[in-house]
Amino acid sequence: MTSALVLNCTLKPSPADSSTHKLAGEVAAALNEQGVTLDGEIRVVDFDVRPGVEKDMGGGDQWPQIRSRILTADILVLATPTWMGHHSSVAARVLERLDAELSETDAEGRPILFGKVALVVVVGNEDGAHKITADLFQALNDVGYTIPAQAAVYWNGEAMHTTDYLELPEVPEQVASATATAARNAAHLAQLLRTNYPTG
Repeated sequence: MTSALVLNCTLKPSPADSSTHKLAGEVAAALNEQGVTLDGEIRVVDFDVRPGVEKDMGGGDQWPQIRSRILTADILVLATPTWMGHHSSVAARVLERLDAELSETDAEGRPILFGKVALVVVVGNEDGAHKITADLFQALNDVGYTIPAQAAVYWNGEAMHTTDYLELPEVPEQVASATATAARNAAHLAQLLRTNYPTG
């Protein structure tokens, strides 16, 4: 059974409302409709994730428990808000910690994240979604993830306004369409990889 994990890189600790949580949840629900089992959502800011590029930075670092769930999931949904046109500092921390996986290999000598799929979710009331998506796609691909076609879902509010995604009366049609497409493509690709390119 294909599984998915959401890493929510909002700056807001639980239980604060989060537009990132809302949009990422819609992507997770769409994956579930495609037969993907959900391993839930991790709000990274709720954990003591230390700076560094090692699997375990010690001193109470809680990244190892997040990492164990990342390694189990077939699909990673990396979700971030937009701040000043860039992904959040929490998302940057996640990418830094994923850097450790560059030196981790399976029994056949392949990067340990080969055979896994990644999706990106970006939300904010300012521009920057395409730049953020490009940055996250490149980093995730570097560490071994396969990126499906049309694997990003984003929402940017109208320029110079303060409306949050949480405040929208309904999901915009374009966002719903992108969500369905991303989920369908990710689920299909993950199943192909599990069947034809099993990790060792």
